[in-house]
Amino acid sequence: MQLSTGTRAHNYYRNAVEKHWDPHEIDLEADLEGAAELPEPAFVGLKQSLALFGAGEESVTEDLAPLAVVLEDIGDQMFLTTQLYEESKHTDFFDRYWREVIHTEEERRGQELSSPTDEKWFNEPYDELFERNEQAMARLLEDDTPENRARAHCHYHLTIEGILAQTGYYGLTLAYGENEPELPDLPGLVEGLKLVRSDEGRHVGFGMAKLKSLVSEGEVEPDLLRETVDELVPLVQESLAGDDGASSESGPGPSPADLADYAYTKHEQRMQQITSASEQIPDVDELTELEA
Repeated sequence: MQLSTGTRAHNYYRNAVEKHWDPHEIDLEADLEGAAELPEPAFVGLKQSLALFGAGEESVTEDLAPLAVVLEDIGDQMFLTTQLYEESKHTDFFDRYWREVIHTEEERRGQELSSPTDEKWFNEPYDELFERNEQAMARLLEDDTPENRARAHCHYHLTIEGILAQTGYYGLTLAYGENEPELPDLPGLVEGLKLVRSDEGRHVGFGMAKLKSLVSEGEVEPDLLRETVDELVPLVQESLAGDDGASSESGPGPSPADLADYAYTKHEQRMQQITSASEQIPDVDELTELEA
C-alpha cells in the first residue's frame, strides 16, 4: 500500500508523531510547593478548573470514535488515531495532576480527599454542552450527511476544542505562569497545558480543513457553521464565567471579559479562514505554535 504522504492529514499525523510527549515525564515537584501557597479560595478555583477540563478531555476521548468510522480516507484515519491517543493522554495528565498535586495538598491541609468527577464541579450549561457534542458525533453513525459532518466538526473542533478548551487553557497558563503576581507559579501545570494546547491546535486545524472543504465544494452553506457555533457559545460562556464557572471578575488571573475577547478574536479568525476562498488554513507548525 502506498500512502499519500503530501496530504494535510498525513502532515498532521507526522507532526503528532514527531511532537510526542509523555504526561508522566513532566516534573511536578515545584507545583507541590506552589499549591501550598494558594489561599483556600484560589485552591478551590484551581480544582474547579482542573475538574472541568479533565472531564472535558475524558468526554471528547469517548466521543471522537464516530468520526473515525465515517471518514474513509486512510490519511484521515491515521491522523484521528493520533488525536484519539492525544485526548487520552490529556485525560491522563489531568488525572495525574489531581492525584499527585491536589490530593497531596489536601492531605497537607487536613482536608478530605476530593474527586475530580464530583458533580459539584459541573454546572448545567457545561453538562448540556458536552451532551450536545456527544449527540452530534453519534448522529454520524445514523445519518452521515455533509450537514451532519459539518455540525459534528463545529461542535467538537470549533467549539469544544477551539473555544472552550483553547480559551480555558490559555487563561490557566497565564494565571499560573511567571507573570501573575497574585498567584504562585505552577510550572508543571503550565508545561502540561502548553503541550495540550499545542496538540489541540493541530486538532482544531484538522476540523477547520474539513469544514473549509465542505464549504468550498458547495456541500454546506457557511451560515450553517455560524448558526451551529452561535447556539453553543452561550453554553461555553456559562461554563467558564457563570456563577459556578471556572473564572470570575474578582479572582486572580485573566478576567472573564479578557477570556471572552481572546475567544472571540480566535474564533472569528478561524471562521474567516474557513469560509473565505482567499484565506488559507494555517500550516500545522503555525497551528501548534503558542503565543503565551
